[in-house]
Amino acid sequence: MKMLKTILATAVISASITPALANTDVYGKLNVSLQSSDSGDGAVSELKSNSSRFGLKGITQLEDGLSLIYKYEFQVDVTDESKEENLKSRNQYIGLKGNFGEVLLGRNDTVLKQSQGKFDLFSDYEADIKNLGWKGENRANDSVTYKTPKFNDFQFGLTYILDEENEDASTSFSATYGDGALKKSKYYAAVAVDSEVGGYDSTRITLGTKLSDVKLGLMFQTQESVETGVDKSGVMLSADYKIGLYNLKGQYQTLEDDAGISVGADRKLGKSTKVFAFYTTFTPDVGDDASYLALGLEHKF
Repeated sequence: MKMLKTILATAVISASITPALANTDVYGKLNVSLQSSDSGDGAVSELKSNSSRFGLKGITQLEDGLSLIYKYEFQVDVTDESKEENLKSRNQYIGLKGNFGEVLLGRNDTVLKQSQGKFDLFSDYEADIKNLGWKGENRANDSVTYKTPKFNDFQFGLTYILDEENEDASTSFSATYGDGALKKSKYYAAVAVDSEVGGYDSTRITLGTKLSDVKLGLMFQTQESVETGVDKSGVMLSADYKIGLYNLKGQYQTLEDDAGISVGADRKLGKSTKVFAFYTTFTPDVGDDASYLALGLEHKF
């Protein structure tokens, strides 16, 4: 009888929420690696949850050619022993899309961060460009993001970030051409500028192209601290070669005299699953060298 009540309750709840979720996708990614990390004090072995996440997203058709779009995403550390604060907010917004473009309200990556496309091949791993000190990898709270429609593959974007405490605001602007994943176009180019975002003024130029089964990416960045006036510049070069079920990857990046080199390989086990390995070494101008060797598994749903 208890089991019957449980089944009936589940059926009632499912029936009540199904219409509301009819246009909603549940999605996520589990990415875990066994990693040997040496930051200068000797190597340690650890399990790393590399920005594993889950969320809801959807689009609902409205009147007059408008669409409501939304996303509600969280990051979860599936290797964390702590039972508290294991969820971290990621992009969470609501907005409208139409002939005018799209406008999003809430928490979202700035358009400068988005402008890098898919050319940071080790994003979410130790070689993520932000881990070498590149600024601009901001997910802005209290933000309004606007993107124009595409005109002959050109698109413009603006992030306006409110500072409620100081009654001030900062902005991020981008101009892009092509497809940042190089799935729909052979070339990609972007120029993006942050003004006082996260305490920095930054300019980032991203270029990408596809030559047969090889994707090449090149990124330049300059950044200046609003508070101290210290400015730095860096470059990143990446290459991704697809051969059968394998993706072979390499990346070189600098920030002033600091440098990092990464090599890796992915092997598809199915449409949504892959096994991967990478090796990263950092050579800073000041401090100890660091190296990371990892073997991991990823599944998307």
